[in-house]
Amino acid sequence: MLRNRRRPGAWLLAAVVLVVVLVLYDADRTGVGDPKAAPSATPSATLPGTAAPAPTTAAPSPSASPSPPAPPGTGGPSPSASACTSPGACGYPDANSTGPRIALERHDTGNMSVKKDGTVIKGWDIRGSLDIYANDVTIIDSRITSTNWWGVNLRPGFSGLKVLHTTITAVPGKGPDNGGVNYAVSNMGGSSIEVGWCDISVFGNALSMGQGNLHDNYVHDLVAFRNQGGEWQHIDAVISGGGNKGRLTIRHNTLLNATPVDKGATAAVGLFADTGVVSSVVVEDNWLAGGAYALYGGGPGATGIQVTGNVFSTQYHPASGAYGPVTAWNAGGAGNVWKDNRMSDGRPVEPAS
Repeated sequence: MLRNRRRPGAWLLAAVVLVVVLVLYDADRTGVGDPKAAPSATPSATLPGTAAPAPTTAAPSPSASPSPPAPPGTGGPSPSASACTSPGACGYPDANSTGPRIALERHDTGNMSVKKDGTVIKGWDIRGSLDIYANDVTIIDSRITSTNWWGVNLRPGFSGLKVLHTTITAVPGKGPDNGGVNYAVSNMGGSSIEVGWCDISVFGNALSMGQGNLHDNYVHDLVAFRNQGGEWQHIDAVISGGGNKGRLTIRHNTLLNATPVDKGATAAVGLFADTGVVSSVVVEDNWLAGGAYALYGGGPGATGIQVTGNVFSTQYHPASGAYGPVTAWNAGGAGNVWKDNRMSDGRPVEPAS
């Protein structure tokens, strides 16, 4: 009887041992309780107001490392980053920012000489031209329509002329040079002239002087003509023949020369050593377009020529001028500076070496 009573207890113990073995076997097969087991692929929920954990990313292999940046000077911004579409849109003078600001009264002066120092001509609509034989003359808020060689001319020995906020134009075919007209403002002397905020058109060599302060002007629609010699007159928005006795400053103007090359186009700014060496000229922050070249830089002997911050527009030619933006630049001249000049599409401009 005792042996029979012990047998159920033994069977019970054996059953318990078997259950434990089966549990341990199943745990080993599924990885439960194993710290090296992979996590479940089922995403866990994120509590409201808490940020989801950042996903784990694999470290890049050495072959995936980015290339080092290009050295300075080998690249640059795309042309569109600094492109200009038109003078007015880019802050340069145009018809809206130049010319008279007041109502005008008509004066049929003909070719009038001014001989009184300190004369002020304001609010005149002049049919004629002004020849200045006096000091400190001011022409302001006026309009001049000329059929003479010039619109305004300063004679030698006189100084202090100012031409401001004035429209200066001419009647094509009615001028003395075989129908042509030559100079909107001419400086025949050795003193400086200030020309500012003027709207200038038609004249062949619109602003002609060796020294002066030309700023904020709009020069446009120059008209080609054959001169008395039967040749096409050279056409320039600004021209200097060299041998100047003072500084010529050309700053923040719109200077356009749409004349075809085969009809005399020369430059938007022409610095020529016709009567002497070109020196002491500042060409700064202008909008230049057209001519054979947009800028003639003075030639081999030129010194003290500073050309900085100008926009060479492609509105007439892809290279600004028919043959390029600049020629006759003397890179080795004392005091010559070429800096920060660009095309209207943003490309930098450098003179040919």
